Amino acid sequence: MEAVSHKIRESNGDRIFLTFTYILIGLLVLIVLYPLLYVVNASFSDPKLVISGKIGLIPVGFNLEAYRRVFMNAEIWIGYRNTVLYAVVGTFVNITLTMMGAYPLSRRNFPWRRGLMIFITITMFFSSGIVPMYLLVKNLGLYNSMWALILPSAINVYNMIVARTFLETNIDEQIYESAYMDGSSNIKSFFYIVLPLSAPIMAVLVLFYAVYHWNSYFEAMIYLKDRSLYPLQLFLREILVMNQSDNVMMDSIEMDTSKFLVAEGVKYAVIIVSSGPILLLYPFLQKYFVKGMMIGALKG
Repeated sequence: MEAVSHKIRESNGDRIFLTFTYILIGLLVLIVLYPLLYVVNASFSDPKLVISGKIGLIPVGFNLEAYRRVFMNAEIWIGYRNTVLYAVVGTFVNITLTMMGAYPLSRRNFPWRRGLMIFITITMFFSSGIVPMYLLVKNLGLYNSMWALILPSAINVYNMIVARTFLETNIDEQIYESAYMDGSSNIKSFFYIVLPLSAPIMAVLVLFYAVYHWNSYFEAMIYLKDRSLYPLQLFLREILVMNQSDNVMMDSIEMDTSKFLVAEGVKYAVIIVSSGPILLLYPFLQKYFVKGMMIGALKG
């Protein structure tokens, strides 16, 4: 007896549409990946060939001199240490305060919930500005300290709204009522019910906040004066700016070619060294990322 096939037969129109979709997605992937591949290949290639534009999808003239110089630079390691510290501590503070703010706002029996939500949302569109924020940080005694980079951005309003929406749509009120009947308080419900059930959204928030702290340099440029507190991105900025300045002066001043070539290779190597940890973090959070990202589209 022949087996009956339950496969749905695709029409010619469906095949054409799917083929076009796959081609379009493939082109978009190439457009997104090519800059990253170029930087990776340039960091491992001979700087002379990079400048002449001879590199492609694979490194040309394999060279590790740029990485050797990067890892020999003591300031790079200082920046790495500070960035990891800022990202870990800052993300922990962000997640803690965001979830603590999202929990009461997600409860329908919370007094003045709507008015407080409107007040919080207004801060998304109106800010104090750089100068008032600088004066506030300085008067609070946070200037030239790690907390100047963490506390002013302790909560992102959009992320808190997304977390609130997740709690509203994924945790039923009956769960809270059952817990209260068993003698649970709001604090116990938060730690034993809300947090264990919020792994998807917390994973997304960890990625958002960690990337923000890892890539942040503007706040450090304003609030920090001690180079021992500089994050990695600020040292990277100095390398990029110095390299651009040298390029501008090449027409009028004869410069050391070898120094320029080393700086060119170091520029790409530092980008890879600084971006690597964040790129490695994403695969571990990917299974939660899609589910958490869809939350904001479900309910306002």
